Amino acid sequence: MPYVGRPKLMKRLNRSAILELLREQGPLSRAKIANLLHLSPATVTRIVNELMEENLILEIGTDDSTGGRRPTLLEFNYAANAIIGIDMGGTHIVGALADLGGNILQKASLPSFSGEGQKDGLEQLTKVIEQLLSNPRLESQELRGIGIGAPSITLHQEGIVVWAASLGWKNLPLKKILEDRFQVPVFVENDVNLAALGESWYGTGKGVHNLVCISIGTGIGAGIVIGGKLYRGHSEAAGEVGYLVPDSSYLGKRYEHFGCIETLSAGPGIVRRALAAVERDADTMLRELTGNDLKALTAERVFEAARRGDPLAQVVVDETVNHLSMIVASVAAVVNPELVVLGGGIARSADLLIEPIRQRVEGVVPVMPLIKASELGENAAVMGAIAMVLHSTSDIYLDSEG
Repeated sequence: MPYVGRPKLMKRLNRSAILELLREQGPLSRAKIANLLHLSPATVTRIVNELMEENLILEIGTDDSTGGRRPTLLEFNYAANAIIGIDMGGTHIVGALADLGGNILQKASLPSFSGEGQKDGLEQLTKVIEQLLSNPRLESQELRGIGIGAPSITLHQEGIVVWAASLGWKNLPLKKILEDRFQVPVFVENDVNLAALGESWYGTGKGVHNLVCISIGTGIGAGIVIGGKLYRGHSEAAGEVGYLVPDSSYLGKRYEHFGCIETLSAGPGIVRRALAAVERDADTMLRELTGNDLKALTAERVFEAARRGDPLAQVVVDETVNHLSMIVASVAAVVNPELVVLGGGIARSADLLIEPIRQRVEGVVPVMPLIKASELGENAAVMGAIAMVLHSTSDIYLDSEG
C-alpha cells in the first residue's frame, strides 16, 4: 500500500534539494538543476516558480548558450529572510542577526546578569534579542526564527534547558517562553552541539560529514556530527567528555557540576594547578604577568608564560596537553571522526596544543583524525544557532530528524 504522505514528502525533498544545490553550487540554470538532481524539467520549473514567488530564488542573468536560447541563471536569495543566533554563556550573551547565507548583519552582547542576581538572565537574553530585532532591515526582511545555545543538557524538541548551573536555570521551558514573547519559531540546543554545527556548516569542518568539536573553556564538552547531523545520545547527553576518567583513582566518586578530567584541564583547573605549582616554586613569570596579584591569574596568562619560556607554566601546559590528548584519543577510538576541532577559550592557545596532542595520540588509536583549531572562535555557537534554524525550518531545509 503506498504511503499517503509520499507526494508531499517528495515535494518537500525536491524543494530542499533544489535550494541546497543552489546554495552550494549556484548560480545554475533550470536545465542544469534538473540534470544534477535527476528531476524532470517540469518538476524543476514548477518548484522554481513557487520558490521565486516566495523570494527564495532570484533570476540573475543568462548562461552561455549551447544552441538556442541562452538559459536563465538562478541563485539562492540569501537576503530573503533573517535569522537570530544566540550563544547564552554563563557570563556573557553573544547574539547575531544573519541572512540565510550565514552572513552576519549585526551583533549584540550583554553580560548574562545585570547585577540583580541570576534570575535576570532571561531578561538579559530578551534584551539582546530586542536589540537585534531593532535592525531596520527587518522591516522588509522577515525574521525566520531564533536559535539559542545554552550551557546545559537540553531537550531540543521541547526546547527545555534541563540544568544550566551558571545561569540558575532548571527545567526552563525556554522555547515556549520566547515563542510566546516574540511570535517566531525558537530552537534551543546545547551550546557545544551548536559550535560543532557551526564549524560543520561555516568553519573548519565545512564539507566534513563526521567530526567532533571539543570546546575547552570553563568546562569541557564535545559536539558530535555524524553523517552531517548532530548526534545527541539517548538522553541528549552525548559529548560530555569532561566526565572521562583519567585513571582509576577517579572512580567511585560523584561529580555533580564538573567531570573529573575537566576539573583538571578546563580553564579553572589550569589556574588551580598553576597556583599550586607557584606555592611550591615562587620563581615564575606568572607573578610578573599578574602584577604580583595571583588572584588575577587566568589560563590565558599561564599559556602566555609558557609561550615565553617560563618553566613552571610549561609544566602546567604539558600536563594539560596530556589530559586533552586522553580526550582526543577516546573520541577518536569511539567515534572515528574524520576531524577533531578544538574550540572554546583555551583553543586560542592552539599553537601550544595541537601539534603536541597530535604527537601523543598518533599511534595510540587505530585511525588518526585530523586535529585543527576552530576557525569561528567565539562565533562558533552563534553560527551553529543560525545553521540550526536553517536546518529546522521545514520549508527551506530538511529537518535534521527527518
